[in-house]
Amino acid sequence: MRGRSCLPVVAVCAALAWSPNWMQEAWSQGGGSWSIRAPYPAAVNDVAVVAVGDRIHVLGGSVLGVAGPYHQEYDPGADKWFSRATLPKGLDHIGATVANGRIYTIGGFVASVHRDAQNAVYEYDPASDTWRILPPMKAGRASVGVAAINGKVHAIGGRNADGRTVATHEVYDSATNSWRELAPLPKARDHAAVVAVEGRIHVVGGRFGPPTEKTDLHDVYDPAANTWSAAPPLPTARSGLAATLYKDLVIVLGGELPPNTFSQNEAYDPRTKTWRTLTPMPAGRHGTGAAVAGGSLYVAAGSLRPGAAGVTNEMLVFTLP
Repeated sequence: MRGRSCLPVVAVCAALAWSPNWMQEAWSQGGGSWSIRAPYPAAVNDVAVVAVGDRIHVLGGSVLGVAGPYHQEYDPGADKWFSRATLPKGLDHIGATVANGRIYTIGGFVASVHRDAQNAVYEYDPASDTWRILPPMKAGRASVGVAAINGKVHAIGGRNADGRTVATHEVYDSATNSWRELAPLPKARDHAAVVAVEGRIHVVGGRFGPPTEKTDLHDVYDPAANTWSAAPPLPTARSGLAATLYKDLVIVLGGELPPNTFSQNEAYDPRTKTWRTLTPMPAGRHGTGAAVAGGSLYVAAGSLRPGAAGVTNEMLVFTLP
């Protein structure tokens, strides 16, 4: 399945303006620094962000409440964006991860707010710039946490087509091209941070229902035992998170709680089992994702205010020494 990403040319009044001079600006405190790079081609929120090799891919998302099949690839070396084959279906709140050099997208909503969670599963091959439709999950889910371990793709929690948060945990095995159920989350939630590290999956924060029902829960899944255990809670309870593994740390960024968004940047060290506070983002945001390439962490697009307000095309880069 091929197609070229055609991002809408829309005037989103809250989108940030950008100029090359901004690239010289940086924000630094005790725990790393932030800078701005070339913006995403349009103001979009509720995107998924992953890295394959040294390239960043931004997938799906919503413009004016309508989910699109958007797919753009960013080259950090050239500081440029390139259109890539569009998703087979327009979706936002997608779960995404990388396994065996390919991108996997899981579930998603067709429109705002949280409309009609899908069970769709797609695989993208960067070498051929093509998508393949895979066997679906047993039921629709969106704002689902996704991580890959040993080449297998785990889909954890999320919100179903009826709008309820679920504890469902399924795993896709490319060797058998099939899904099976595993131990569910200890407590159903969605909009959480989900990161694989050292052979385990960390599910951090999230919400039980509306954004006001945020949590600091931190659960760790052991695939060898198919069991969950509790870990030190997230210092700042929040949901609508971006997260990734960066320099052996589980980095948890942003979030929303009306009438504000979070700029927090908190890092969990699995070796010491402790959290620490890093330099916050220049402004709070949610509806974005994070990925690592070339020694830096990238955050693209999203919303600067709760819901679909303050949608931005900004590209932030975080670097720890």
